[in-house]
Amino acid sequence: MLNRSEQWPTLKRLLGYGQPYRRDFILATAMLWLASAAEVGGPLLVSYFIDHFLAAGRLPLWPVLSLLVAFLLLQVAAGTLHYFQSLRFNKVALKVVQDIRCDVFNAAVMQPLAVFDTQPVGQLISKVTNDTEVIKDLYVTVLVTLLRNIALISVMLVAMFSLNWKMALVASVMFPVVLTVMAVYQKRSIPVVRAVRERLAGINDGFNETISGIHVIQQMRQEARMGEKLAAQSHAHYRSRMQALRLDAVLLRPLLSLISACILSGLLMVFGFSAAGSVGVGVLYAFISYLGRMNEPLIELTSQQSMLQQSIVAGERIFSLMDAPAQHYGEHAQPLPDGGIAIEDVSFGYKPNEPVLQQISLQVPDGDFVALVGHTGSGKSTLASLLMGYYPVTQGQIALGGQSIAQLSHDVLRRDIAMVQQDPVVLAASVRDNVTLGREVSDSLIWDVLEKVQLDGVVRAMNAGLDTLLGEQGNNLSVGQKQLLALARVLVQHPKILILDEATANIDSGTEQAIQAALAVVRQHTTLVVIAHRLSTIVEASQIVVLHRGRIVEQGIHEALLARNGRYTQMWTLQQTGTSMSLA
Repeated sequence: MLNRSEQWPTLKRLLGYGQPYRRDFILATAMLWLASAAEVGGPLLVSYFIDHFLAAGRLPLWPVLSLLVAFLLLQVAAGTLHYFQSLRFNKVALKVVQDIRCDVFNAAVMQPLAVFDTQPVGQLISKVTNDTEVIKDLYVTVLVTLLRNIALISVMLVAMFSLNWKMALVASVMFPVVLTVMAVYQKRSIPVVRAVRERLAGINDGFNETISGIHVIQQMRQEARMGEKLAAQSHAHYRSRMQALRLDAVLLRPLLSLISACILSGLLMVFGFSAAGSVGVGVLYAFISYLGRMNEPLIELTSQQSMLQQSIVAGERIFSLMDAPAQHYGEHAQPLPDGGIAIEDVSFGYKPNEPVLQQISLQVPDGDFVALVGHTGSGKSTLASLLMGYYPVTQGQIALGGQSIAQLSHDVLRRDIAMVQQDPVVLAASVRDNVTLGREVSDSLIWDVLEKVQLDGVVRAMNAGLDTLLGEQGNNLSVGQKQLLALARVLVQHPKILILDEATANIDSGTEQAIQAALAVVRQHTTLVVIAHRLSTIVEASQIVVLHRGRIVEQGIHEALLARNGRYTQMWTLQQTGTSMSLA
């Protein structure tokens, strides 16, 4: 549990986001003080009316009417000032949340891929959405309540001491008592609030997992089980929330109302024992009025402790993401001179002491066609991810175009090296947007690459052509068409190295032949690395690398590997036998 000194850096950093909008903040604060003065002025006028007119038994028309008009004007002024200060504070809050949300999102997308391998997506979504909304409450509710109540209490204290300093001292006794209650509340609420935020993030994560895998859940009839899992998470959140509510019920309004009642009794005693005429009835009314008004601000200040703790916890979660190390890239910004690949004694594992690749060495000349084959789990996709720079090499070295991959900048890696995966991502946007991905590309070039991958006919048949909106994850495209679209977006800007990770696995034979022809053209200025289970698609590779349990066990061209009668021959024979049986 964090103590106050440990909470302050987080709170200070959150408040720092309001620095660019300090002008609006200062103006809204000034409006708060003026509104508080207007609110406090009302009971002063009523006190004057009671002691100078009502107690004297005379009601002169114009003085009484002037007091009435002044009282009404003060109420109107207070209401108007509160309205405009509320707009100002909300304006600042929304801008701050927008800035924080952008910073969190930018930090999230710059995280190393290893983070996404271990952290549930729902946790990240919760930080970008729910936690930033809680921080908005810090500016809209907590800060406004704090400033308004400090202003109101300060002005009321000045008014009370100006009326009767003895009664004001009695009223001031409640402040140390309330501060003690607030300290106890803060200490008790921190772990409860943190549990509430964690439970809510768990609900978001579970719901995101359910929606993402809805097809599998329905297919396997797991709706009831997932519902029970979500219900358990919701019940845990309910228990944490009830614990927070019970804490509020004990330490907030009942206890503070009791303290206020004791102070009121003390004021009545001072009034009763005072010499006749030394304390007017109007003064007593003003003190009772101020005490009643002061009770609510004190309750609000204490109750805001809970929201303040939620904001600090949300800030901790957000800043833990923002402060996490981003994906590291080198400083070399010059384009790669060629697509040559040199892998020297590379070993890698996602977890310590659990190697996925062991002592991999491979030389691929520029413009070469190399195929990586092997059974599932042999390390093919991991090697492709290392070539993309997704993970840092822990042992050995990878050089692309004669330059160490660790020294290549982000722009070079993403411009000169591209990958088409088996399950490509399709945006819920137009066909044009999915091909260009924000790049300046002419429509003629888009149609050219669509024709190369034999997707032009499909797009022309769509109602709006290139402007046709694709559904969520491209649900109005077949699996094979998604792969063709992913290949088209790569061909728009010819990379020096192109990696195909089972990119033709879901394409029919006719389309596959067209793709092979397109790749033959691409190979004139691109090094091609193909991961394939269907060995018939890589028989023309200039070298075939066979991986087994993270090691290279065979390497050569198709005919030479068959003549060796080793693992590649076994894989080829099994596939040919399966093909023959399916055609029989």
